Amino acid sequence: MTIATTRSTTTSPTLAPATYELERQLRTLRVSGMAQTLLARNQEAIANHLAYTEFLMLLVDDEFARRRDRLFTRRLTSARVPQFKTLESFDWSFNPQIPKALILDLATVRFVPEHGGLLLLGPPGTGKSHIALSLTVAAIQAGYTALYRSALDLAQDLAEAEATGTRPEFIRKLTRVDLLVIEDLGMRRLPPTAAEDLLEIFTRRYETGAILVSSNRPLEDWAQVLGDTAAAGALLDRFLHHADIIRLQGRSWRVHDRQRRRTQDNANAAIPREP
Repeated sequence: MTIATTRSTTTSPTLAPATYELERQLRTLRVSGMAQTLLARNQEAIANHLAYTEFLMLLVDDEFARRRDRLFTRRLTSARVPQFKTLESFDWSFNPQIPKALILDLATVRFVPEHGGLLLLGPPGTGKSHIALSLTVAAIQAGYTALYRSALDLAQDLAEAEATGTRPEFIRKLTRVDLLVIEDLGMRRLPPTAAEDLLEIFTRRYETGAILVSSNRPLEDWAQVLGDTAAAGALLDRFLHHADIIRLQGRSWRVHDRQRRRTQDNANAAIPREP
C-alpha cells in the first residue's frame, strides 16, 4: 500500500487542511523537524509513490537530523569555541613537515573516550590553533562535550569562581566535560596560583577525561611558565602519560598570508585602469 493519490495537494479541498492540521499537531508534540518538512515530504511521497512506512521514515530522519543539529549548536556554544574550523580548510601544503596522517587519525577523536591527550608545540603561526579548533569541533560532532579556553582565560575563570564562591561547581564542570582544550599555555604571564590550579585540574582529569593543550614553549620551560617546578613536573607526569606530542615547525602562515595579500594588492594597483 502506498501514499500515492491521483489528487494534488494543491487542488484537493480536503487533503490540504488535514495536512496543515497534522503539521500543527506535530509542533504541539514538539517534533518540529517533522513539522518543518511535512509538506515537502508529502509531495515527495506522492510523486515517488512511497509506502506509508517510507514516508514516515523520511519524517523521522528529518526529526533526528534537526535534533542532532540543535544539539551540536548548543554544545558548540557551551564549549565557547571562538571560531568554527575544520581540517578540510587546513593548508597542509604550506608546511609539508606537519604530520598529516597523525593529525587526521586524531580527528577520529578516539583519544576522547580513551581519556587521552594531545600536546601541540610550536611557534606562532604554525597551525596549532587551527588544529585545536578543528579537533574540538570534530569531538562535538561526534557527540562529546568540550570546553575551549586559553590558559589566561581559564586562570581568570578560576579566579572569578574563587571570588564568587563558585569554584567547586566550576571545577566539577572542568572535570566532567569530555574534552578540555587549553590554548596558548606560555603565551602570556599567568597569576601566581596558576600552577596549583592547573595541577588540580590535570589531577582530577587524569585517566577520566581527555585534554588538549597548545603551547609555544618547550616542555623544559614549563616550570618557568608556571612558576612552580614541582607542580609543573607533577602536571606533566600525569598529562604526558597518555598524550601524543606533535611538534609543529616552519614558517608562520599568518606572515606568509599577509605577504601574499600585500603582493596581490601591489599587483592590482599596478594594473592600469581604463580611461
